[in-house]
Amino acid sequence: MTFYFIVKYLHVLGAIVILGTGTGIAFFMLMAHRSRDAAFIARTAATVVTADVLFTLSAVVLQPLSGGVLMALSATSFSERWLMASLMLYAVAGLFWIPVVFMQIEMRNLARAAVAHGQPLPARYYALFRRWLMFGIPGFGSVMIILWLMIAKPVF
Repeated sequence: MTFYFIVKYLHVLGAIVILGTGTGIAFFMLMAHRSRDAAFIARTAATVVTADVLFTLSAVVLQPLSGGVLMALSATSFSERWLMASLMLYAVAGLFWIPVVFMQIEMRNLARAAVAHGQPLPARYYALFRRWLMFGIPGFGSVMIILWLMIAKPVF
């Protein structure tokens, strides 16, 4: 087992964590939202925020580091178009993911306040959820395309 293989394994594992956590978060938030139960939404959103910080953030920070090491070890150049496309999509994913975390925090807080005051979820919650869903599509889609680019390394 070479150092390159270990770094590549960690890089792929990071991609799996990003995709897996993203899929799980989307599923659980959607299921909680569909319940219309403010207490359930508050608990789910709290767990989602924790998972995003603990798992997604860790992987997001480690991906460029492991990718940089792989580039150095394999003498891959920034002139590789698949790599440049991947890096641009990584930036796109980040531009959509960062606001999503803050939306999740606000949705959690709105659901907690609704429970504490015995009120229904406010209109702001529903507006945030729609925005959260719309931001997730290009954010998650970018990561899916990056994964394909990492595997296929197409010449275009």
